[in-house]
Amino acid sequence: MRAVRDALRPLHDAAVKRELDAIPVGRLQDVTEGRLRLGSVEKSGLRTLGSVLEAGPYRLRRIPGVGQRTADQLLAAARRLSDAVHETVAVHIDVDRPEPRTTALVTALHVLVEAGPEARRAVDAAAGLVERLEPLLVDARPATGRVRMLLAGREKKARAVAAVAGIRALVEEAERAGVPELLAQASVDLLRVPASDVAAWVDFELRSAEYYSLLAEISGRAPDAAAAEGFLPDEIAERVRTQQLDDTHRRVSLRGYQAFGARFALAQRKVILGDEMGLGKTIQAIAVLAHLAAEGQSHFMVVCPASVLVNWTREIEARSALRVMVLHGPDRHDAFADWKGRGGVGVTTFDALRGFPVPGGGEVGLLVVDEAHSVKNPQAKRSQAVALWAEHCGRALFMTGTPMENRVAEFRNLVRMLDGDVADALGERDALAGSVAFRKAVAPVYLRRNQEDVLTELPSLQQTDEWEELSASDEEAYREAVRAGNFMAMRRAAYARPEKSAKLDRLREIVREAGENGQKTVVFSYFKDVLGVVREALGDTDGVSLFGPLTGGVAAGRRQQIVDDFAGVAGPAVLLAQIQAAGVGLNMQAASVVVLCEPQIKPTIEHQAVARAHRMGQVRPVRVYRLLATGGVDERLVKMLEAKTRLFDAYARRSAVAESTPDAVDISDTELARRIVEEEQERLGMTGEQGAAAPVV
Repeated sequence: MRAVRDALRPLHDAAVKRELDAIPVGRLQDVTEGRLRLGSVEKSGLRTLGSVLEAGPYRLRRIPGVGQRTADQLLAAARRLSDAVHETVAVHIDVDRPEPRTTALVTALHVLVEAGPEARRAVDAAAGLVERLEPLLVDARPATGRVRMLLAGREKKARAVAAVAGIRALVEEAERAGVPELLAQASVDLLRVPASDVAAWVDFELRSAEYYSLLAEISGRAPDAAAAEGFLPDEIAERVRTQQLDDTHRRVSLRGYQAFGARFALAQRKVILGDEMGLGKTIQAIAVLAHLAAEGQSHFMVVCPASVLVNWTREIEARSALRVMVLHGPDRHDAFADWKGRGGVGVTTFDALRGFPVPGGGEVGLLVVDEAHSVKNPQAKRSQAVALWAEHCGRALFMTGTPMENRVAEFRNLVRMLDGDVADALGERDALAGSVAFRKAVAPVYLRRNQEDVLTELPSLQQTDEWEELSASDEEAYREAVRAGNFMAMRRAAYARPEKSAKLDRLREIVREAGENGQKTVVFSYFKDVLGVVREALGDTDGVSLFGPLTGGVAAGRRQQIVDDFAGVAGPAVLLAQIQAAGVGLNMQAASVVVLCEPQIKPTIEHQAVARAHRMGQVRPVRVYRLLATGGVDERLVKMLEAKTRLFDAYARRSAVAESTPDAVDISDTELARRIVEEEQERLGMTGEQGAAAPVV
C-alpha cells in the first residue's frame, strides 16, 4: 500500500494544481460572502485560485489597495477552497496516454489486485493476531530468561506463565485456521511483480473497476457518505452499518458503497436495489449470496431476462466459489431437480420460473430478481410467479436501475411483493409531495445510488444531440408516413431512403471519425430494419469491423458471444444493436462512442443503453450522439422525454427536490403516439385531407 500511496501523491498533487488553476479568483467571494474586493487582484494578473496561492503574502501586499489584512483574508479564503479541492479531486488514469507516473501507480495497484481478497484476509488476520499478542507478550516478558523469572515477583511470575500459555493457545488456534499458510501466500503474492509495464496496463484496462476500488480505499477519498448510503434515514443506515458481511466465498473486493448495498439487503431481508446502472448491482447480489452461503444456506435462485443468463453464470463463477446451474432450455426440469438435490445458485428466466414448484418456507436462502421492473404489472403471469416465490422466500433482492418509469403506482407494485405494509403506506399523497416524502416512505425496502455521487473516477460522459435537416427524399418519406397515420413509420422515415438519408450521412461521419481515433462504436436503434440499413451503409467503411445486428431474435448465449467478439477484436469496430435487446444486462464498456439512431419513447430505455458503455469498468471518456431530425416526431419526442426524465429524477434519482411535480401524470405509449400523429397531421395540413388515415400505433 505504501507503494501505491507514493505513486499516487505526485499525480494527486498535479490534479489539485490543475483544478486550482481552473478556478477563477471570483470564487473567493463565495467563501467570504462577498466581503473581499477582488478587482485590483484580477488586474494584477492573478486570475485563478492557484495563482493567488502561488503569489503568497508578499506579492499580494504589493498590489495597490491590498494591505496586510486583505492579503491574510485572501490567503485564508484561498486555503479553505484549496483544502476542499484536496479532499474531493480524484486521480483519473488515462489509458490512452500512459506516462511514467501513471505507469508507476498502475504497476503498484496491479500487485494488490493480483493478490486479491486473500491478501486483505491475510492483513486482517495479521492485525488481529498482533492485537491479541501484544498484551500477552508484555506479560510474558519475565519468561524470556531464567534470571528475569527468578527476580520477578509472585504476581508477575503467575501472569507470565498464564501469558505463555495464552500465546501457545493463540498460535495453535492460528495454525488450525490456516493463518501461517495465508500469510505465506500473501507474502509471495505481494512480492510478485508484473511481467512488464504493458502487462499491468492491459490488466488495468480489463479490470479497471477493481483498480479504482483499491485506489479509492487506499487514498481515503471515498464518495460522500450520505450519497453512498442512498440518503437513508439514520436509524436504518445505522442498522445496516452494523450488519456483518462474510467474504469467505467471495473472490472480489467490494467498494464501500457496494458493501453497504450488500449489508442493506442482509439487514432488511427483502429489498429493491435501485442503483443507477454501471454501479455493480450484480456484484452486490453475489456478495449477499456468498455471505448467506457462509452462514450455511445452500439453495439460491436468480431470475433474469434470457439475454443475461450467460452473464449471470459467468459473474457468479468468476467472482465467487458458489456452484451455479442454468435452469433454462429443454432440460430445465432435470436441471431443477439436480439443483434441488445438490444446492447452489440456480439461474433461470421469468418464463421458466413459472414451471417450477414454489419452494417451502426456508428452502431458498435468497431470491434475486434482476431487471425487476419487468414484473411491475401485477396482472402478468411472470409477475404473479415472482410474487409467489418472493412470498415463500425469507429473503428477496429485486434489482433494477429503472424502478419508476411513468408513475409511482408501478413502483408500489414492486414494493408490495416485498412488504405490503410499506406499499400501503406509499399513497398518492406521498408521491405528489415530492421525493423527500417518497424516499422516506420506501426507505425500509429501497436503496438507490447514482454514478455521479459514488464513481468519482468514471471518465466523462458527453451527450450531443445531432440535429439534421431532412433531405427532400427524407421529407417525402416522412410525409407519407404521417399521411398514413403510421407512428412507427414516422420514427424511422429518416432511414427509409438510404441513398439520400441525412441521418445516415451523419452516422457514417461519426463512425469514420471514431475509427480514425481507434475507437469502438455501438449503434442503437429500436428498429431491426433500420439496423439493416445501417449495416449496409457501413459495410464499405475501411478498417472497421462490423458486428451484429444484435436483436431480440438472437439467442441469449449468442448475444453475449457477439459482445465478447466486439470487445476482443483489435482496432476500431461497430456493434449494431436493437435497443430493447442490448440495452438490458449486457456490458459494452469496450465502446467509447454510442449512437442512438432515433429518440426513444421512454427516457429509461435511452439511459439503460448509454449505461451499457458508460459504467464501472470504462476507462475512456464516452461520447453519445443522438441523431434527431428537425421538426416532426423527433422534436416532439425529445420534449416529452425531457418531461418524463424530470419526473423520474424527482422520485427515483434525487434525494430531494424543492419543487412539486404537477407533471406527474402518466401518458401511455399508445396515447402519446396517437397524439403526436394527430398533431403532425395538423401541422402538415393533412387534417381532413383525402387519403389521410387515422393514427395507427
